[in-house]
Amino acid sequence: MNTPHINAPDGAIAKTILMPGDPLRAKYIADTFLTDVIQINEVRNMFGYTGNYNGKRITVMGSGMGMPSIGIYSYELYKFFGVEKIIRIGSCGAYSPELDLYDTVLVSEAYSESTYALVQSGENCNVLAASPVLNKELEDAAKRLNIPIHTGRIHSSDVFYRENPDFTVIFEKHNCIGVEMESFALFNNAKVLGKQAACLLTVSDSLVTHKVTTAEERQTAFTNMMKIALELAE
Repeated sequence: MNTPHINAPDGAIAKTILMPGDPLRAKYIADTFLTDVIQINEVRNMFGYTGNYNGKRITVMGSGMGMPSIGIYSYELYKFFGVEKIIRIGSCGAYSPELDLYDTVLVSEAYSESTYALVQSGENCNVLAASPVLNKELEDAAKRLNIPIHTGRIHSSDVFYRENPDFTVIFEKHNCIGVEMESFALFNNAKVLGKQAACLLTVSDSLVTHKVTTAEERQTAFTNMMKIALELAE
């Protein structure tokens, strides 16, 4: 069935989906890594594509920025399109001095001040975990590809531009090694609907060293996390 936000034909979406925030990153992945590609969504320019990776089927689709956006798309994909696994592949800012630009992070848990889980399902919590089975598959894929990864808790923030931010408090108090804006909502939806969710991130900037990457680099250069996630095509 179609929804107000996804107009995919019946059977066009694979059981496993990679979700970058940027729909142009979804297009880049489809153009660069997939064969026999079909476009499965263009509503609101939130592009989605299904194709084959090494002979196995997978879908890649943008999620937009922030928890409300990925909350809508992931819920509909899980609930109405039969998706079983969603792997968010996005960027993060580093809180930890051990992280450098382009490092790959596998998220074990997402900490957030957000009320997303409370409002969506009455879950009064501020930490949600990724799916252990899915994370193990991603760890194994990274080893096969000889790509080093960092694993840890991420800060899922509702706010990009904070007035007088002090990231060291969240880093030290909540053991968050970096910050992004989507995984807490994704993990909640997976938990509510009995599905699997994971999050792979590439460090795009550092709040410690103040190094940054460009918008073009964020769209096309974060290939290690893409290669790891694509290994889970079925």
